[in-house]
Amino acid sequence: MRYYDKLVFELGKSGRVAFSLPEAKTGAVIPAELRRSSSPALPELSEVDVVRHYTNLSQMNFGVDTGFYPLGSCTMKYNPKINEEIASMPQWQGIHPLQPDSTVKGVREVYGKMERCLSAITGMARFTFLPCAGAHGELTGLMLMRAYHESRGDSARIKVIVPDSAHGTNPASAAVCGLQIVVVKSRPDGRVDVDDLKPLLGPDVAGIMMTNPNTLGLFERDIKQIAQLVHDCGGLLYYDGANMNPLVGVVRPGDMGFDIMHLNLHKTFSTPHGGGGPGSGPVGVCEKLADLLPSARTSAYNGNFSVILKAYAYILMLGRENVRMAGRLATLNANYIKESLKDVFKLPVEGVCKHEFVFDGLIDDGSSTGQNGATTLDVAKRLLDFGFHAPTIYFPMLFHQSLMIEPTETESKETLDSFIEVMHKIAMEAKNDPSILHNAPHNAPVGRPDETLAARQPVLKFTV
Repeated sequence: MRYYDKLVFELGKSGRVAFSLPEAKTGAVIPAELRRSSSPALPELSEVDVVRHYTNLSQMNFGVDTGFYPLGSCTMKYNPKINEEIASMPQWQGIHPLQPDSTVKGVREVYGKMERCLSAITGMARFTFLPCAGAHGELTGLMLMRAYHESRGDSARIKVIVPDSAHGTNPASAAVCGLQIVVVKSRPDGRVDVDDLKPLLGPDVAGIMMTNPNTLGLFERDIKQIAQLVHDCGGLLYYDGANMNPLVGVVRPGDMGFDIMHLNLHKTFSTPHGGGGPGSGPVGVCEKLADLLPSARTSAYNGNFSVILKAYAYILMLGRENVRMAGRLATLNANYIKESLKDVFKLPVEGVCKHEFVFDGLIDDGSSTGQNGATTLDVAKRLLDFGFHAPTIYFPMLFHQSLMIEPTETESKETLDSFIEVMHKIAMEAKNDPSILHNAPHNAPVGRPDETLAARQPVLKFTV
């Protein structure tokens, strides 16, 4: 057993300590009802044991700084370290949200300039920075949608239309907001079926939630017609900004007809994310909804300022001239991988994609179980052995063996070529010796845990 295979509790030995603090002389008296009756059950380790344990754990993590991270619809792009340096400056680190406005003029200036940047990029009139994540932004935007209709005395609009290819957060956010979800189908080419949309529209529709390009990485060419149809029935258009990366500086959601949108600053504008944070999901609105923004108090204070600051630094670093190149390079990278692998992986929708695309598993070899029974999960697990993070799998649910790949613009051709080579190797293994895939990963610290058991019967605490 390796040193870091043990829990920190298992490494402890009675009497070992990693610190020596002087006796506290504060004079404070803790009330008896708040005192422990016994010492907390904490592990007892030396300093070197603690350092080695957590250093080894940190080396087990996978991140953009350690390898290629093609996680579809997540835009796991490299974060320039200057962003972190700027956000770590003491001038920002020492501020407090309860300071008087007169003492944080620099912070207020960042918020104001960032709002102007995002408005110029998206075509929205105003932004609020309160939401602390993309889904939080969705909820905020839907609350604004409801508030708009109610302000006009139109309380009958209780339905939100969601494409069948949408991110799972879309219907979840609508449900939390007390709205009913109506699904609109996609055509065989992966885009919203306008003919299926038309009969869904009516006086009870609050709006439609879409992302463009959609979850298949395809641009919704009928977006102007969709916007006209929804507006004609009195509804609003909500733009899920999760896939905004390829459009920055090229096309604006406001010009497409969207009324409300959120941006994932931690995706499109290069802040590291994953594992629950950090995040920022500012919400933008068109002019007719701008007066509703002050009532959108969905978090304390002014949102996640450090993420906003990093995103602002990223935008300034690229500048007006270069910001549009990010999305174009992301689109180029995605199409390069797609075209290089479609001989061994099923491509359900042909044509040029934007920043991401979806395969439907390995191409069938004619056997009763497809490619010798090799599944998308097998491919994802095997990729770990080669130092690549797995793409998003089994989503979107339009296909049985979905494999969603998003390379982002920050990856070099050499990295993409290495990934393509490994994917071809995996396809050959599936054909010639599928047991290699079925038993992967072979080199990871953890192999194939029982994920169902972990979800249904999680072990959340250590017991001696």
